[in-house]
Amino acid sequence: MIELENGVFMEQVETFAKRHQWSVVRDMLLLLEPADIAAILAEVSEELLPLLYRVLPKEPAAEVFVEMDPEEQEVLIKGFSDTELKEVLDELYVDDTVDLIEEMPATVVKRILKHTDPQTRQSVNEILNYPEDSAGSIMTTEFVDLKRDMTVEAALKRIRRTGVDKETINICYVTDPSRHLLGLVSIRTLLLADDDDVIEDIMETNYISVSTMDDREDVAQYLSKYDFLAMPVVDKESRLVGIVTIDDAIDVMEEETTEDFELMAGITPTDKPYLRAGVIETVKSRIPWLMLLMLSATFTGIVINGFEDKLAACSVLMGFIPMLMGTGGNCGNQSSVAVIRGLSLNEIDFSDIFRVAWKEARVAVMCGVMLASANFVKLLLIDRWLMGNADLTVLVALAICLTLICTVFCAKVVGAMLPLLAEKIGLDPAVLAAPFISTIVDVLSLLIYFRFATALLGL
Repeated sequence: MIELENGVFMEQVETFAKRHQWSVVRDMLLLLEPADIAAILAEVSEELLPLLYRVLPKEPAAEVFVEMDPEEQEVLIKGFSDTELKEVLDELYVDDTVDLIEEMPATVVKRILKHTDPQTRQSVNEILNYPEDSAGSIMTTEFVDLKRDMTVEAALKRIRRTGVDKETINICYVTDPSRHLLGLVSIRTLLLADDDDVIEDIMETNYISVSTMDDREDVAQYLSKYDFLAMPVVDKESRLVGIVTIDDAIDVMEEETTEDFELMAGITPTDKPYLRAGVIETVKSRIPWLMLLMLSATFTGIVINGFEDKLAACSVLMGFIPMLMGTGGNCGNQSSVAVIRGLSLNEIDFSDIFRVAWKEARVAVMCGVMLASANFVKLLLIDRWLMGNADLTVLVALAICLTLICTVFCAKVVGAMLPLLAEKIGLDPAVLAAPFISTIVDVLSLLIYFRFATALLGL
């Protein structure tokens, strides 16, 4: 078993590289998966990176190249000769070439396109014309297509002849002369069928496909839901133009999940890994949200200032404001995260708003009563009796606990409703999650708190 985490393997690679024992380095690297080799190359110096990459055979090198970050890819491309660059590009699938072009600066893109063959260049340009978040932007045009009047024997011959350049041969697609999708057949079905069976008789006609303009996140969810390895992509006239494979779907789900997490934390999304993003870039992604939240928090200060005289008359109330605001924020975030997840997985939509509100209202009442009951006992036994806080009367504890129930109720309802409303008006639900929900709930909790305090304590 190869140890990657403790750095021992990397040290051994660097040691043999310094001794120019390149055959040993090659044999060591080929023991790893392409993604692990890419991780090793990401940690070496820019001077050593091209040397280590060049020891790899052509096909493994192309697989490693796809797994590398854009920064390392750019370093290698700049160091490649024209022949080396063409060899790498010839081994890449069309969708990987598109991903590469999207990440590279204009000068590098120009050189890449110069060394791609006309057919690949045409396919790349077609994919680049689709919107960034569409199924067309992540599909590949390299798939095996069969004709319905073929025999199984002819189909297998075609797969052997053309499959080497296709991204997957597990599923083959049956089309007519106009490229309309008629059905699909798995390689398993072909292998188990008789040689003289006709494709039309064994193909699956009850298939699921997506349009080129469908949202790529929806496509990824379909692949996950149905456990497909690939999804056919058709145009408006039902002509097969490409397929989306499971590896591309996983990348989409990872990107979308990361983006949602960053938005919910009040960070402008970035596609760079944490350690590769510079300090200035990180500050730029965070400061706008911090500014906005700082300004929105002034509403909390306005509410507190409006009840300053009441706080002065009963100073014990001040100490429980953080608890009430924090509990409200936590409750709101719980509901919003659950609803955002449901929206992203298509488990709920805006038409379910009343069902969601009714469920969260019941959950909120139960949670609020349990929290308030526990808090009431804690206030009287610990704060008043054990800690000797005589100002903490039964009425003060009652005001705090009633506020807690109402705050939890408002927080859970607001936390559930905001993402649904955001989805309805076309905004990203994650944007209205943690940051804005916390601000709204803070203001509501203070208003409720002071109203109960005024009514029960006569302030």
